[in-house]
Amino acid sequence: MDGMSDRALSFGPMAEAYERFRPGYPMELVDMVMEYAGRPVRTALEIGAGTGKATRLFARRGIAVTATDPDGDMLAELRKHVPSSVQTVQAAFEGLRPGQGSRPGERYGLVYAAAALHWTKPEGRWSRMAALLEPGGVFASFGGPIQLADPAVEEAVRAARAPFLESDGVPSPDGTPPEQDMQWPGTELQRSELFTDVQQALLQRRLTMSARDYVGQLSTISAYLVLPAMEQVQVLRQIAQVLPERVEIAADITVHLARRR
Repeated sequence: MDGMSDRALSFGPMAEAYERFRPGYPMELVDMVMEYAGRPVRTALEIGAGTGKATRLFARRGIAVTATDPDGDMLAELRKHVPSSVQTVQAAFEGLRPGQGSRPGERYGLVYAAAALHWTKPEGRWSRMAALLEPGGVFASFGGPIQLADPAVEEAVRAARAPFLESDGVPSPDGTPPEQDMQWPGTELQRSELFTDVQQALLQRRLTMSARDYVGQLSTISAYLVLPAMEQVQVLRQIAQVLPERVEIAADITVHLARRR
């Protein structure tokens, strides 16, 4: 199993922690996607749904959501938090077909991924995505790192983490530098002949959380999960020691939208 697959499947035992510590998404995110669609969206397919942080928002809008994830533990946790109208399918993106979990061959008005697209394989990604969408259907991807807002606290955490991990971020899958205007996956979508009207937007967000919850959130991040168990415990303990009681978090959400030609 390659490193990325290892990391992609490292979440299962963490499903409850993931639900407890990962922040959810604001309703304005759904508003943005619906406004972009410009027409009623009746059906949606979610890639890598996890515990359903985004699923519940789209389902609340009356959209028939099919939530997919390769991890059964994640889907079991998801079912505790979403309406019964949500269908679940245990499958990786690469195993999905139109109409999965519902009417065979049916395509969707919306396919979206919340902080999950980077786990999908690049080969054939966009032709597979286009096959799941009805013509004119919308693709949406959103997410972003959770960062400490105070540079001094960030530096203290970086120093505490350094003996174990150089970085805990996920590098851009196509190597797009962070200073470039259009970020991945917008870069790939712009190159694809299957999609048009590629847009990127930023939802700015500031949160405060206890140091304990911040460390809990770190414990769900793949960079920590793939460390040996003893190192995981050590690095999180070291980080906890340098944190103030409450921390301010910059949790901006970058949104990418595109339309199937």
